[in-house]
This record gives sequence, structure tokens and C-alpha cells, in this order.
Amino acid sequence: MKRYKITVNGQFYDVAVEELSGGASAPVPAPRPAAAAAPAPSAAPAPAPSAAGPSVAGATTVKAPMPGTVMAFKVTQGQAVKQGDVLLILEAMKMENEIVAPAAGTVASLRVAQGAAVNTGDALVDLA
Repeated sequence: MKRYKITVNGQFYDVAVEELSGGASAPVPAPRPAAAAAPAPSAAPAPAPSAAGPSVAGATTVKAPMPGTVMAFKVTQGQAVKQGDVLLILEAMKMENEIVAPAAGTVASLRVAQGAAVNTGDALVDLA
């Protein structure tokens, strides 16, 4: 049996894999979180985003990884974030996906409005 530590969207999972012989298959239990993370504090309503404005010079732009609807922002403009902090919730195919900060920084601008429909690659948040 081999054990692996897998990270998916900032959530760590401890996974054990067993090689079966003779082609027989056995049910596989669902992965369990390796460590329970404290829930992110609820942020106040986001200020009006600068959807039409250009990105901030030298900023990291967080883009939508898939088409969906922006359900809620978990940060506000000017807020300091660490790598892996949840920036917003993107609903896609009836699933809520946490979009996390790729690096530490400060939220320079929110590029879309809450409730907006976005496509893959659309700018969501700028981090300075």
C-alpha cells in the first residue's frame, strides 16, 4: 500500500492506494482531509468592482479557471491575503468552487461584480 499527500484547491488529503492483483476491484473509500482548516471569516459586502478598468501595473491577475457565476467575495479591496486564502466563491455546474490567492499580496481591485457570469480566463481579482 502506498500513501500520498494530495493538495486540491488548498485542501490537503491523505490518500492510501492499494494495488490489487487478478483484476479484482474493491470499493475505494472517499479521501479524508489531512488537517481540518479553520473556516475563513465572513467578509463584508464588496465595494463596487472596477470591471471595466485596466489591471493594476505589476499586479497578479487571478483569472476564472472555468465559466460560472461569482457567488460571493471573501475579501475586500485593500485587504492583505496569504497564498491559498479564499478570494471568492465561483459557482459552476451547481458546485461552489473556492478561488484562492496564487501568492501573498494585497487585493488591488475586484474586477467583476457579485452575481456576474464569467467565462474561462476572465479577470476576477488583481493582487499587488
